[in-house]
Amino acid sequence: MIENEIEYLAKEIVNIAYKIHSSLGPGLLESVYEVCFCYELEKRNIVFVSQKKVPIYYDGIEFREGLRVDILIDDKIIIELKAQETYHPVWEAQLLSYLKLSNMHIGFIINFNVPLIKQGIKRMVL
Repeated sequence: MIENEIEYLAKEIVNIAYKIHSSLGPGLLESVYEVCFCYELEKRNIVFVSQKKVPIYYDGIEFREGLRVDILIDDKIIIELKAQETYHPVWEAQLLSYLKLSNMHIGFIINFNVPLIKQGIKRMVL
């Protein structure tokens, strides 16, 4: 059941990215895409938190200001939104670290500043 739910959410994430990109196109600020993405999640009744603070644990200590993910969907999927002309491999390292430190297994990097949105979507599984 959980796998089916995660796959459903993953498909919705991709559909939302396509819808926003086809409507707005590239070249806007990340914050614009985030507001629209959250709006689309709300329309679909998908539980999420934007700019979610996720604590990290180091040396037996909890640091509450450890991470801030762009969008956390249903405490299962991390979304990192970008609006950059150049793809940076460090984004992948960042997302993998977020997944590891938050004990989650799936995340997406979505860069809206691309000619075709399929070039800007990267799904990562830990």
